[in-house]
Amino acid sequence: MSRRYDSRTMIFSPEGRLYQVEYAMEAIGNLRSVIGILAKDGVVLVDANILINTARVQAQRYTYSYQEPMPVEQLVQSLCDTKQGDPSGNYGGWKAAAIGANNAAAQSMLKQDYKDDITREEATQLALKVLSKTMDSTSLTSEKLELAEVFLTPSGKVKYHMQSPESLSKLLLKFGLALPTADAS
Repeated sequence: MSRRYDSRTMIFSPEGRLYQVEYAMEAIGNLRSVIGILAKDGVVLVDANILINTARVQAQRYTYSYQEPMPVEQLVQSLCDTKQGDPSGNYGGWKAAAIGANNAAAQSMLKQDYKDDITREEATQLALKVLSKTMDSTSLTSEKLELAEVFLTPSGKVKYHMQSPESLSKLLLKFGLALPTADAS
């Protein structure tokens, strides 16, 4: 009986739901985990390299075309149009968020451990801790992760920094989230 209601996106079920949106939300839940945390001195994104690169390209195109920085709200809207985290098309501001596999557990941990005055280093530690407890893996390694930070330099310019695999390995060791290897320094 439900097949009668779920073959088109604009057809509502008798309960008033769009099944296609629910299917898409479920599909997002099966993807790899991505965590974003707002810190007082920047933003930490774990495993979000494609999204960061998309934002950078869109902001650069805007700056090239209009000779001024792209407004943040417009960049967010543009990202949501390109890579919707919510298939319903909604977007909103979050201080700490997770999507992908085990996102409910990750969201719960972020809600419990996030604080408003968190630094980028503390946000990095929190993001890595959350991933270590929610990923379907025995241990985190730099081969399984990407970590990027976006922040303002003292001169006021926006800086994007992608952690190298070597520095990410050192961070995992520093925070006690990886086993030391023979070649780790």
